[in-house]
Amino acid sequence: MEVSIISIEPYTNPQTLVSMDSLQAHFPHLDSHQCAQLKIFVEEIKDWNQKINVISRKETDKITEHHLLPSLALASVTPFTSGETVLDVGSGGGFPGIPLAICFPETQFTLVDSIGKKIKVIEAIAEKLELTNIQLLNARVEDIKETFNYVTGRAVAALPRFLEWVQPRLRKPKKNLKHGVYYLKGGPLEPELDALKLSPQECYPLSKILDGSFYEDKYVAYFATSDIHPVFCKKPRKR
Repeated sequence: MEVSIISIEPYTNPQTLVSMDSLQAHFPHLDSHQCAQLKIFVEEIKDWNQKINVISRKETDKITEHHLLPSLALASVTPFTSGETVLDVGSGGGFPGIPLAICFPETQFTLVDSIGKKIKVIEAIAEKLELTNIQLLNARVEDIKETFNYVTGRAVAALPRFLEWVQPRLRKPKKNLKHGVYYLKGGPLEPELDALKLSPQECYPLSKILDGSFYEDKYVAYFATSDIHPVFCKKPRKR
């Protein structure tokens, strides 16, 4: 299976690593209020992480580089619009769900995680940020009954397992809209997907959006709903 890599026009200057103080310069689709919200979000995660492990404590000093910026890179390639719905699976410390909700205030986000203490932290932060376009669920994705236009995730599970979990949660796509799964992925895609005979329609390298060795071999992979459903609807879901 050959994965097609999409060439994109980056928001960022590829020679400059984005800092919290230069978000708007590198991501011009963000306004000053959104940048302020993102900065507060990062500080809140740092503060909460001293009490509860919402992300690895080894990552506390790398939240911007390792967590926020990949979320913003995902936001830079997603087509979310007003009134559409997004399910963010395995939100953990709120990545990428909270940054996406900040970037797309007219889109409705549902953040789900099976660990209750993480959902409580996200809830407290969302209230502080006055986000009105999210709902939070302490649940397994397999137990959710709602359906959505899009699903996002990051390092939740191996892609075949993740796609099987989420395919029942994807609504039938509307014509000419790129509904489906947008997944932040590190490493090669082919070994995981060969058995499914399923390829992403588009694959966006983070190294084309953000500078730094951390972003090499990391992608946003887009799988269309119309491609996912036929693969898994032929066989019963595993529990």
